Amino acid sequence: MDSDLEPESKLFSLICQLLLLKRNDMVWNSNAILHITQIISLVSSMDLDSQSKPKSELMLLVTQTMSYFKSMDLDTQPELLSELISVIKRTVSLFKSSDLYSEPEPLPKLKSLITQEHSLAESLDSLLVHRTLYLKPEPEIMSLIYRILSLVVSMNSKWNKLISLCPKVEGRFDVQGKFCVMEKFKRTKKEKWRCLPENWEIFSLTAENDTHFHCEGCKGENHEEYEKAPNEIIKYPLHPKHPLQLVLLGKYCKTKKCYCCEENLHRFFYYCWVCHFAINIACLEKPPALSIDHPEWHKHPLVHFPRHASLNCDMCALVDSSSPLYICLTCDFVVHQRCMSLPHVIRISRHPHRISFTPSFDQGEWTCGVCRRKIDNDYGGYSCIKKGCSYGVHSKCAIQRNVWDGKELEGEREEIEEEVPESFVRISKGIIQHFSHEHHHLKLDEDKSRDYDEKKLCQACITPIYFGNFYSCMQCDYKLHETCAKLSRKLHHPIHPHLLTLMGGCEGVLDYKESLCSACPWMCTSGFFYECGKEECRFKVHVQCATISEPLVHGSHNHPLFLTSKPGERRNCSICKASRYFPTNETFNCLECDFALCFKCATFPQKVRYKHDKHVLTLFYGEKSSTMTYWCEVCEHKINPKGRFYKCDEYCCVTLHINCLIGNDFYMKPGIKCLIGDDFYMKPGSNVHEGTPVSTLPNNHHMSRPICSHCEMRCPYKIFVQFSGLKFCSVACTFFGNNNIA
Repeated sequence: MDSDLEPESKLFSLICQLLLLKRNDMVWNSNAILHITQIISLVSSMDLDSQSKPKSELMLLVTQTMSYFKSMDLDTQPELLSELISVIKRTVSLFKSSDLYSEPEPLPKLKSLITQEHSLAESLDSLLVHRTLYLKPEPEIMSLIYRILSLVVSMNSKWNKLISLCPKVEGRFDVQGKFCVMEKFKRTKKEKWRCLPENWEIFSLTAENDTHFHCEGCKGENHEEYEKAPNEIIKYPLHPKHPLQLVLLGKYCKTKKCYCCEENLHRFFYYCWVCHFAINIACLEKPPALSIDHPEWHKHPLVHFPRHASLNCDMCALVDSSSPLYICLTCDFVVHQRCMSLPHVIRISRHPHRISFTPSFDQGEWTCGVCRRKIDNDYGGYSCIKKGCSYGVHSKCAIQRNVWDGKELEGEREEIEEEVPESFVRISKGIIQHFSHEHHHLKLDEDKSRDYDEKKLCQACITPIYFGNFYSCMQCDYKLHETCAKLSRKLHHPIHPHLLTLMGGCEGVLDYKESLCSACPWMCTSGFFYECGKEECRFKVHVQCATISEPLVHGSHNHPLFLTSKPGERRNCSICKASRYFPTNETFNCLECDFALCFKCATFPQKVRYKHDKHVLTLFYGEKSSTMTYWCEVCEHKINPKGRFYKCDEYCCVTLHINCLIGNDFYMKPGIKCLIGDDFYMKPGSNVHEGTPVSTLPNNHHMSRPICSHCEMRCPYKIFVQFSGLKFCSVACTFFGNNNIA
């Protein structure tokens, strides 16, 4: 660029930045004055009187404005304008005296200097600019400034090619998916200052550069110089029966899918009020394909079927009038437009082999391996490619994002699965070396007559060793359940599409938020956990959530339960009634009745031991009609007979609250330290602050139990939390002042 043009180019850029400042009362006012200061300082440093080269239209107008600005008699100007110019001149003087010309980012330093000038800082915090814009009659200086701004807008190559959108209505979608009007736009009085780019909503309707804008100042009515998108489409080829109207979706309103591309509808789209057809502008501007030749899926050409009809798609078996339909005029074949992009060969998390698309299934009873519903043999779906394996899945179920990783495997060589290493090396009979404890050997303990010791924790699942065999370190206090010691080093989880790797418990100070299980709301990294190795994928689950399988036969329900949840579907757990705090929407669901079980409730231990009872205790789910009175052995408070609690299987009548027996902070190992302060978790008045390291310490359950610094009760659980000399019942007590989450 010619060096003589550089100051003008910089001036153009600064004015464009000023035009894009979003109005936000005093913040906008002060930012506007700072930008005006920078512009005036730049112009003052330019040689406006030079006659060596002809001036551009912009520089001629700037020269005229600066000349008028310098010659103004403030005593003859309106009070507001006089005050504004005085503030600008004082700010310009501060800018020059501080020699901010050479600063690459002068405004932050200028702001800092202004804070030291009390009267100037107060002036910037007023609404001077905003009020001056609307002075009547308009001062000459304001008219000149507006001409400069309008000229810059017309010179901006990105702005002057934009298409104006001026819909007549703004609305939202109701629960039935119908668009409801929130506001009808009337033609507004022309207020030129409200129609500058600061009030434009500029965006791209494609993946390319910005293409359209909507002026919130006038709803698009006052921009005759711009090409306007049509407000109504009379006959659109994919929807010829009714006209389509341009509408605006309210900010933060729930959206739905575009008829054509099945992406979410954008803020602006075309809508049919008769049949609720909706399509994004980008899709409408593309020529619709009325005929498709797709030999991969069908041997004959397919023709678009324009009517909304209840026809089953031959590839997914579903009836869905919200997606374009294509039919074969030669034979009885119907397909959704979206189904023509189905993958041919994939691998899903619910099955160990690859599955491929099949246009129909062999005779017999087929059940979908994901949703567990019947498969109609006459329609397409996916079946296992391995000979002798009769596994089938509905088309839509197979491509759910919680089971499929999005990879098309047709033509890809099937990878030979690496041999998964064992979790331990057998040294001799009953003695192993485990990967998590390599410096010592572990010995198998098969003594069935040993006394129960609640302090003996398995280092993998962080639960007491209630019964059964376990491995114990021959040199230290490290212990593992026999089943935990044999955990596979790799596994596929049914709710995640990528392979997971078994990790040993994390060392050092843990980040509480980063340590949460992706299936249930509890911490998982203080013990063994399975983690996804994909970059940017933070999925991790503790061993209880990783090894639970379906069909799940659970004591809370009479029927087997399955993981049939679809992405985005949210069901409240029928036991704890909760879903809002959970990291996943996945639940174990009953196929016969409306029952759902979350991972938290599904992984509570069903059989436990209590140190003061020689019998096994069972998790009891209460009786709705019960009139019994139960008392907890630990806290000595009543137990709700209609809720969950642990109960002795024998006749000794021992009953305990779940939290009182197994604790409130499930799977947190005593002795660990973690950072739990985070704005996402903390409520106003929380006792912890961001970056606060806390310690978890064992509770001896005697009269010396610590008193919680929040609820001022004796801490009843197996561990308590401590930091900065304060003690709390649980992590929940530090976050919310509520120690009864479970």
